[in-house]
Amino acid sequence: MTSCECLVLEKLEDNGEAAARERGRVAQGGVGGSGSYAGEWRSRSEAMFPIYVMGSSQASTAAASQDIVDSAEDPIWEAVKSEANSETEKEPILSSFLYASVLSHDCLERALSFVLANKLEDPTFLATQLIDIFNDVMMNNKDIRRSIRLDAQAFKDRDPACSQYSWALLYLKGYHSLQSYRIAHVLWNQGRKVLALALQSRISEVFAVDIHPAARIGEGILLDHGTGLVIGETAVVGNWVSLMQGVTLGGTGKEHGDRHPKIGPGALLGAGATILGNINIGEGAMIAAGSLVLKDVPPHSMAVGNPAKVVGYTEKEDPSLTMKHDARRDYFEHVAISLSDDRANGSVVK
Repeated sequence: MTSCECLVLEKLEDNGEAAARERGRVAQGGVGGSGSYAGEWRSRSEAMFPIYVMGSSQASTAAASQDIVDSAEDPIWEAVKSEANSETEKEPILSSFLYASVLSHDCLERALSFVLANKLEDPTFLATQLIDIFNDVMMNNKDIRRSIRLDAQAFKDRDPACSQYSWALLYLKGYHSLQSYRIAHVLWNQGRKVLALALQSRISEVFAVDIHPAARIGEGILLDHGTGLVIGETAVVGNWVSLMQGVTLGGTGKEHGDRHPKIGPGALLGAGATILGNINIGEGAMIAAGSLVLKDVPPHSMAVGNPAKVVGYTEKEDPSLTMKHDARRDYFEHVAISLSDDRANGSVVK
């Protein structure tokens, strides 16, 4: 097998300017054909992704981040191979599995194609056919090749249960379902909608994650656990978002057209959160576990309850990166202030 030319991103050169750069904003319709945002890249991606730095499609942000380049180096793939070799020595019983899944391949794309195909195969969806489809999509789409690495970095950085890059590749169905969706999304945009829908159906059966192939999802995404996640056809998910199990981004009826939520970059959606309708969840917002959201949520705010109400504001750093779900302190402070105001107005019922 000849070595493939894998897409990687230039290594970060620390110039001390990242902290001073302005954060970008999500714009509706800003996700590219592969699920990547084509707008401004926020420079703090350099802190989020220590191995890779994201590029820019606009000359105005060229100073803030370096362009994506083709290179012979791929730090994440090298890490995956090193981890697989180490695990082979620790658990010889897994040597055949690790060789077939990782060590026999020459790049991350081919290894991922093998892993996904063998998980999604059935008597009529043969693994050999799926490998050919997956390889063709990933090897010819730079956006996906970038996204699978940024997602792997997100899993390792944010999920305390994922201490190695190879664990995301081999064992975490949140990662598997996300990358399978990315392939289906490309097929959908290529006009191969029947194949994309067939793949979506199989992804739902195997991983218990149902993402419509027309949905648009950014990069650096964490699907923690993934089980029960539902994302509708016209939903948009920004870069660096973290979604827990059981999250629903759905519609409010059987209307057609743009009917699903738009999630801003850096948002954190807690377990079992249900967000319905063509509404906006602002950049860096946090939706508490079990909340039902029917209205817009402002940027950098916390929404809690059924129906959800804004009860406080998040810290400066995006909650998707800190993975802090506990809004109790802010909630009680909000309640105390509200009660104080109500008493002052004489509207508290004793």
